[in-house]
Amino acid sequence: MERRRNFCGRTRRQFLWETGGGFAGVALAALLGEEGFLARQAVAADGITPYQSPLLPKQPHLPGRARQVIFLYMYGGPSHMDTFDYKPGMVGMDGKTIQVKTFGRGGRKNQGRIVEPKWKFKQYGQCGKWVSDLFPHLATCVDDIAFLHSMTADSPIHGSAMLQMNTGKILSGSPCLGTWVNYGLGTLNQNLPGFVVMLDPRGGPISGAKNWSSGYMPASYQATMMRSQGTPILDLAPPAGMTPGTQRALLDTLQEYNHEHAGPRLDNSNLAARISSYELAYRMQATAPEAVDLSHESAATQQLYGLDDPRSAPFGRQCLLARRLVERGVRFVQIYSGGHHNDANWDAHGDLVYNHTLHAGETDRPIAGLIRDLKQRGMLDETLIVWGGEFGRQPTAEYAEGTGRDHNAYGFTMWMAGGGVRGGISVGETDELGSAAVRDPFHVKHLHATILALLGLDPERLTYFYNGLNQKLVGVEGAEPIHPVLA
Repeated sequence: MERRRNFCGRTRRQFLWETGGGFAGVALAALLGEEGFLARQAVAADGITPYQSPLLPKQPHLPGRARQVIFLYMYGGPSHMDTFDYKPGMVGMDGKTIQVKTFGRGGRKNQGRIVEPKWKFKQYGQCGKWVSDLFPHLATCVDDIAFLHSMTADSPIHGSAMLQMNTGKILSGSPCLGTWVNYGLGTLNQNLPGFVVMLDPRGGPISGAKNWSSGYMPASYQATMMRSQGTPILDLAPPAGMTPGTQRALLDTLQEYNHEHAGPRLDNSNLAARISSYELAYRMQATAPEAVDLSHESAATQQLYGLDDPRSAPFGRQCLLARRLVERGVRFVQIYSGGHHNDANWDAHGDLVYNHTLHAGETDRPIAGLIRDLKQRGMLDETLIVWGGEFGRQPTAEYAEGTGRDHNAYGFTMWMAGGGVRGGISVGETDELGSAAVRDPFHVKHLHATILALLGLDPERLTYFYNGLNQKLVGVEGAEPIHPVLA
C-alpha cells in the first residue's frame, strides 16, 4: 500500500509535510471542511461557533437596487469645467486676472489667471446635458447618468484626498469602500475574490495599497490585484508537476494525516483564520482563468470596448474584465485610469490640453462600451458605476504661463450610472467659474452613503467594532445618501 502511494520519490504524507512544513495543506483543509470531514474541526476563534467563510453572501439591511459596483477611478483629478460642468461664462476670459479664492498644491491664493475651457461643449440626450468634446462616446450615454456637480473633499493633496475617497478618512489605516461592501454583503461567487482592483499599466497611485486595504478588518476583505497586461492574476497556475491527480492525492494525504497522526491535529483557530485566503487561492486556480479569458468575447464586443485601438485597449480590457467579473458574482471592482505621477495620470499641472486629451482618449470609448454592454445584457439595473477622481481642478492657472490647473477640493464633478440611479439628471452646482460648490454641496461621505444605500446597506447600521467604537464608513457623525439620484 505504501509503495502504491509513492510519488516524487516520497510518500504522499512526506510530500505534504515537506512542502512548507505541511502549510500547503491548509488550503485543502478548507475543501475537506465543506465535504464534512473537518466540519467538527473547523470552528471560529471562540472554539465553539461553527466556522463560516466571511465572504459568504449576506442579506442587505434593506432592499437594494444594486448588487455590485464598478468604480472607475480617474486618478489625479479631472478638470470638471473641461469635462461635464459647463461654464459658458468663462469663454472669452482666457488670461484675465480675477479675484478668486483657491487652495491647492500651491497653497492658498486670492487671485489668479483664468484658463477658459479648452474644449467645446454640446448638448446630448433627451436630458440635454452639456458635455465636452473630450467625451464624444460617453456623451451619448448621458440619459443613463446622474451627474454630481457639487462634490467636496477635505484635502487638496493627492495622498490624503485619495484615502478619503477610498476609505472615508484622510489618514491611513481604515478599511476602504470595497472592503466595507465585501464585509456587508459578502461575494456571490466563492471561487472568485469579492473585491478586485486593477491599476493603470503606468503604475499605482501615490498612496499605494492603503487605497484598497482592509485596514483594521481581517485581510479576507481586502482587494485582489489584477493586471491589465499579460496574465491578469499572477501565480494562478499550479506548480510544475502539480496535476489534478497530485492535488487529489494531497487531499487524500491530509485525510490520512488527521485520522492517523498521533499528535495534535491542525490548530482549530489557526485553521479558521487561514481558510479564506488559501481556500480562495486554491479555488481560483480552476475558476479565474476562464473569468479573465477575453477570447470568449465576440469581436463586436471587443470593438465596443475599444480593444481595436492601441490607445484605448488597456483600459478597455480592464472594463471588459470588470463586466465579466461582476457577471460572475464579484461584488466590487475598482479600475484606475492614470498611475505614477504628473502626466501619467489626470494631474494636469502643466499642459492641460495634452494631459486631458491623452486620458480622455484612453477611457471615453471603453466607459461608454461598458455602459452599453451592461445595458444590453440587462445588467445595468443591478450594477452601479461610479466615475471620478479625488478632486477637481481650479479655474485659474497654477503658473504664470501655461494652461495647467491646480487641485480643487472645494467643488468638483463625479457621476453615477445604473444600480438604481436616476439617469439624465444633474445635481448641485459650482459657481460661474467652477471654483467652489454653491448649491447643494455634497461631501465624499455623502457619496459613500449613497453607494451603500443603493446596495441595500444602511450607512448607520453597517459597523465594525474596533478600538472601542462601532466604526462606520461614513464616520461618527454619519451622512445621508444623495436622495435626488435615487430612482
